[in-house]
Amino acid sequence: MNGRGNTEQDDRGWRSAGTQSLPEVFRSVPVPASAVGLRRLAAFAGPGFLVAVGYMDPGNWATDLAGGSAFGYSLLSVILLSNLMAIVLQTLAARLGIATGRDLASACRDAYSRPVAILLWLLCEIAIVACDLAEVIGTAIGLNLLFGLPLVWGVLLTALDVFLILALQKRGFRRLEAFVIALLAIIAGCFAYELIVSRPDLSGVAAGLVPTSQIVTNPAMLYLAIGILGATVMPHNLYLHSAAVQTRNFDPSPEGKRDAAKWATLDTTIALMLALFVNAAILILAAAAFHTAGNTEVAEIQDAYRLLTPTLGAALASTLFAVALLASGQNSTVTATLAGQVIMEGFLRLRLAPWVRRLVTRGLAIIPAGIVAALYGESGTAKLLVLSQVVLSLQLPFAVVPLVQFTSDRTKMGNLTSPRWLKLVAWLVTALIIGLNMKLLLDTMGMTGS
Repeated sequence: MNGRGNTEQDDRGWRSAGTQSLPEVFRSVPVPASAVGLRRLAAFAGPGFLVAVGYMDPGNWATDLAGGSAFGYSLLSVILLSNLMAIVLQTLAARLGIATGRDLASACRDAYSRPVAILLWLLCEIAIVACDLAEVIGTAIGLNLLFGLPLVWGVLLTALDVFLILALQKRGFRRLEAFVIALLAIIAGCFAYELIVSRPDLSGVAAGLVPTSQIVTNPAMLYLAIGILGATVMPHNLYLHSAAVQTRNFDPSPEGKRDAAKWATLDTTIALMLALFVNAAILILAAAAFHTAGNTEVAEIQDAYRLLTPTLGAALASTLFAVALLASGQNSTVTATLAGQVIMEGFLRLRLAPWVRRLVTRGLAIIPAGIVAALYGESGTAKLLVLSQVVLSLQLPFAVVPLVQFTSDRTKMGNLTSPRWLKLVAWLVTALIIGLNMKLLLDTMGMTGS
């Protein structure tokens, strides 16, 4: 029953009865039985926006800026494809949590042998550190641009955001979700303004939404494409979503679970369409402002900040860009903390005080970010941002394969088992992710060998 070795499994394929995800807020959000329409959607809305944060974190900025300035609108198709893949996978994560009462981490612990579960946990922790690394760097850059704070000091200052997390958690899960959604609205508003003043080529935008073979055949474009994939479909979000949907106190009957899955899917789709807008806006802005002007090597956030106002002739362009970056970094901090808690508690059943967990994770990110910022400055932090997203992408298969496997299993999922068409789509997405990662590894080894 403790998940050691190859302990016998029950009739649903689990080795234990499972544990509550995010126990301090488990089923804490009421879902009125009489609520219909928009009122019912409002009751379920929130978890999708929490995971949407991860799809527009500072790591996305680095890859989207680099892709837009270097290749114009060509990589818009990768953002669109990544977002569609994200909707499929996040929907599966929500269904897993609702159907089984388990988050993805505890499901892996209860379904696989102890060594496999430990390996998956270690890979998850690497992904969390890579994600946190992007947030540390993004927040530090935002503070530097807005207030002139040196990068190294900005990196160190990010350790203090643990107090923000604690304050939000004490006020309840709904308050935390409201904080996240408010910052998302600020980010979206800033980029709506940027798009208006940048006046992109709409025909070029439309053409960019159609994939081309060059994305795979051009190693530089492929590297950025996989970075975008890693920044968009993030492994820790799958764990977080499967736990966050369990904060809703929905009817646990089969019919109630099916209803909850329907509204969770709608919440996910709406939230990730907002993420699609922001991601596409960053790349379109880089293409319109820099690529068309011949500035094809603007891969650093600081360079984009300095060039936006003079290039676009809009006084607020650079300031709002930095405001959105800072909001993005702070938002991502909240969700990464929750994801880290879900992963550690689910795999190890080890409960740490939130501030301890946060300081450990942030410390592992601050050390490399601080060293790089001190030694290499802006150019080093920009490269570290892109690299962190590629690392995330390489971790994806180890989260996606178990998720698709569990949600395809009728024994575990009951009436929320993925229908045949969804299984096919999910496995195709998985194959595409693994294929792209293998291509990246082979190209990287080839470049290293040469």
